[in-house]
Amino acid sequence: MSLKKELISLLEDMSELMELKGENKFKIAAFKNGANILRQLDNFEELLNQNELKNVKGIGKGLLGVINEFIDEGEVKELNELRSTTPNIMVEMLQIRGMGAKKIKLIYDELSPKDLNDLEELCRQNKIQNLKGFSKKTEESIIDELKRIKESSSKILLHHAFMIGEHIKKYLNELKSVLQCEFVGEMRRIREVISQIELICLVNSDKIFHQDCINILHENNLVLITEENNKLVFVDSRKIRIVIHYFDNEIVFIKNKFLLTGDKSFVNNFDLSKNYKSEQEIFTSSKIQFIIPEMREHEIIEKKGIQNISNSDLELKAFRGFFHFHSTWSDGNNSIKEMIDEGSRLGFKYFALCDHSKSAYYANGLNEKRLIEQHKEIDEINKNSDFRVYKGIESDILKDGFLDYSDEILKQFEFVVASIHSIFNLEEDEMTRRIISAIENPYTDLLAHPTGRLLLTRDGYKVNIHKVIDACSQNDVAIEINANPHRLDLDWRNILYARERGVKFSINPDAHSIDGIHDINYGIMIARKGGILASEVINCFEENDFQKFINRKVKRI
Repeated sequence: MSLKKELISLLEDMSELMELKGENKFKIAAFKNGANILRQLDNFEELLNQNELKNVKGIGKGLLGVINEFIDEGEVKELNELRSTTPNIMVEMLQIRGMGAKKIKLIYDELSPKDLNDLEELCRQNKIQNLKGFSKKTEESIIDELKRIKESSSKILLHHAFMIGEHIKKYLNELKSVLQCEFVGEMRRIREVISQIELICLVNSDKIFHQDCINILHENNLVLITEENNKLVFVDSRKIRIVIHYFDNEIVFIKNKFLLTGDKSFVNNFDLSKNYKSEQEIFTSSKIQFIIPEMREHEIIEKKGIQNISNSDLELKAFRGFFHFHSTWSDGNNSIKEMIDEGSRLGFKYFALCDHSKSAYYANGLNEKRLIEQHKEIDEINKNSDFRVYKGIESDILKDGFLDYSDEILKQFEFVVASIHSIFNLEEDEMTRRIISAIENPYTDLLAHPTGRLLLTRDGYKVNIHKVIDACSQNDVAIEINANPHRLDLDWRNILYARERGVKFSINPDAHSIDGIHDINYGIMIARKGGILASEVINCFEENDFQKFINRKVKRI
């Protein structure tokens, strides 16, 4: 995270905690305003280095002192004090969507719940709805949110699971008793949310591995909670379950790797009474074409039939175009050149920069004047490069379904991404009409993160996704698989329907930094899970075919 983003987060945290404690409203407003000012500063680093932040309107002595303290000390004493003196339950309630500091403070002052379980009980006793400003609907919403928080507390996102899992795999592979170590279960099937990290090891001695495994994982702060025949279960400090299966017979190892990968409805299609030397032999024996691990799900079998599943051929090396990424012109951490240099290093051949549009004020979105300046920079880059950067935008879909620029401005872009960033709580019919209206705009090329979900944090908005997919098909608009591991949206289950409707896809990291570009791999994983072929992905088009795509409705180049 950049220093600017760290400071924005710090000021927002402080304003939230101050509000919970009922501190001076002008001070709270100053910190909130300070975060917004920093967010909109294009030249933050320059002002900081030249000691000019003090001259920015809205950055007073108090804010400047906090900023300098964080830069010098790496922490802020006042924030530490706020955290230590704010009751835990009040901080925990901040996880509940729709619960601002005022509501949290009122609940705490009037009913004093000890923890989230206590809060849920108060809701079930109908005590929350009797508070000023609350209703039965609010109470029901809190119960739903508490259920979501509880369900997600023991789960982790795919990329976090891989971070933890790869470390554990490394520890196990260092053991002399380990011959082979692989992921199984949800990890091998590439589920977007993981309930446990599961590995299987081929070992040269069950007995030696059993003790070696306990020792090395204990040294790395994992706690053993269960041990059964050929299975050890650990938890880490966050209570994440890590399950280790181990076998010293290769035939048994192969069979169990297969059994532990697919869900039950998948493995029940196979004859496992014989001994097999590979997974391929298991498929061949049952006269079923080999199915990649990602697709061994009951939803896919029910939709396609096990004999009709065709594997994805998608790999990063097939990608040519890098779309939907952000730069320092809006809320990115890196310049256009830095982003495309990294993209080129990864093998991309052409680019479509899609910074935030003017409605996204919170993300330093570009107004018409700044667009002209950005386009000049893109022209300069193209003049001095062997590749082309296309002038794109991520344009906000307004409540009425219009994009947030006039047609006069939209026709200046070469690639338009339409997406929703606000007003999520519409009824299904209204939200569906809103999105379809944007899809029908002749300037729209791509619908981004189509359901707006944030995994384990925010459910997607109410929308008839099949009608949205149908509209993309009818209007020749590509639909995004947003590769940000917090989104992975379009969901792989809906990819199955979109493929039936002949929709084109675009897989994008929605990168706001150089590091974020590498998230493209998670999007590829999810696309493979949905069976997508490279020929269905506009990022895999050769540049002349991409140009045909962007010219299919309006003349651009």
